Amino acid sequence: MEAQQPGEWPVQRILVVDDDAELCELIAEYLKPEGFEVHAVHNGKHGVEQALTGDFALIVLDVMLPGLRGFDALRRIRARSETPVIMLTARGDDVDRILGLESGADDYVPKPFNPRELAARIQAVLRRAAGKVASAGVDAGDEVNERIALGDVELDRGTRFVRRGNREVELTSVEFDLLAIFLKAPGRVISRDELVKNVLGRELAPFDRSIDVHVSNLRRKLGPGPEGAERIKAIRSVGYVYTAPRDSKSR
Repeated sequence: MEAQQPGEWPVQRILVVDDDAELCELIAEYLKPEGFEVHAVHNGKHGVEQALTGDFALIVLDVMLPGLRGFDALRRIRARSETPVIMLTARGDDVDRILGLESGADDYVPKPFNPRELAARIQAVLRRAAGKVASAGVDAGDEVNERIALGDVELDRGTRFVRRGNREVELTSVEFDLLAIFLKAPGRVISRDELVKNVLGRELAPFDRSIDVHVSNLRRKLGPGPEGAERIKAIRSVGYVYTAPRDSKSR
């Protein structure tokens, strides 16, 4: 690797796990001018080994892999690492997208894709990951240490801890950020465009249902509201609203 020159941005290493060698080469060629160094692995087992031993800013992981399927590879990676992961899925295969996001993927890109789209998704996920790291800093400001209590749900931004009633709720980073937005605006309809921009760090694209999957996962993990009420309600063609009582106080 070439030595970094004074004043240059540091090169970020990306791991691509895909059995299509030509696609990996294409991704590497496109991402290099964007400031990324791409390391390619062509089967799932070796992908997990590299992900857990290498110093990578992000992992691009295909669903269909020899040796170890993408979802199994993702679960093994998530058991020991929080490195951001973008899944490559078959276009139109909603099941793969849902499984990927439920298993801990940060985003997905359907195949075939434009390399520019993949680069944009990578940048967005890395910006979000950088924000998460910054939020752990002791001098990051009052908002970082904010605690929000609304109804039976309590969220602590400093420790990234969520409790519903007396039970801890384990959320992905995307689900946590979604919940923080909802808890700060109970009763207000929040558009899908706003959620995608503020949580996923990008613009909403046509046919992009990733934010809906994340909201669905969050709704499932939180369960229904008090007395069985729907906690997060979908507003058709607009977005979502958190329906907890307005008299709960944020602190």
